[in-house]
Amino acid sequence: MSRIMLGVEYDGSAYAGWQWQQGKPTVQGQLQAALNKIAGRPVTVVCAGRTDAGVHALEQIVHFDCEADRPLHAWLLGGNSHLPADVRIIWAKPAIAGFHARYSAIARFYRYVILNRPTSSALLRTQATWRHQPLDAEKMHQAGQFLIGEHDFSAFRAQSCQSVSPCRLMYFIDVYRQGDKVIIDICANAFLHHMVRNIAGVLMEIGMGRQAVVWTRQLLETGDRSRAAMTAPPHGLHLAAVFYPPEYGVGKHPVFEKLPADARRFD
Repeated sequence: MSRIMLGVEYDGSAYAGWQWQQGKPTVQGQLQAALNKIAGRPVTVVCAGRTDAGVHALEQIVHFDCEADRPLHAWLLGGNSHLPADVRIIWAKPAIAGFHARYSAIARFYRYVILNRPTSSALLRTQATWRHQPLDAEKMHQAGQFLIGEHDFSAFRAQSCQSVSPCRLMYFIDVYRQGDKVIIDICANAFLHHMVRNIAGVLMEIGMGRQAVVWTRQLLETGDRSRAAMTAPPHGLHLAAVFYPPEYGVGKHPVFEKLPADARRFD
């Protein structure tokens, strides 16, 4: 039995999320079906972070165990030959002993993209959230800084969230403008259900001037989800990268250089 790890990118527009669901198209379902054909037997893939319906991934990390002896290019090229065009395996490696796509991860990095212009886009309609009202990216950035550190994020979790604890460690939130786009880069050790989209919804309200910069701090203190903004749409959200200790050989996105020294203690 060997363990293989994969880097996977996907456009989540056509899927009911990552996790397999009976009778619904999912990314996990598509990936397992493709790998089953290469393995000649059923395999189950485990991901670093389950994404919701409509959410995308620039580099989702997964692993699976398999008794079939196949060269790595068979998983990569053969797997892609059986996948739809909106899901792609971008690399395949043998996993180091003890590696687990979810439990070995130190941090997850998400990017939320907002198209901020008077008209919507024909090309980005499934890749970015559109807001025609002008957004103040600097105020959004300032508001995000109240969320840095370890907090109870109850005000930013979905009511259906099944996590045992609402506490998470937020490493950084950067909000900046690139032309007619406003980008929210957000990194934490892990995220609650809808946490990134709920934060994005709050920051957009602040960016439009409907709430003060300190609103994020006030919401943290109350822990009341009902007082926060609506959940931002899924199609602006991208799982951008996952950070692991270097001995696992996954590679590291440059953004993780922003992590504090204690979070990069494995470097």
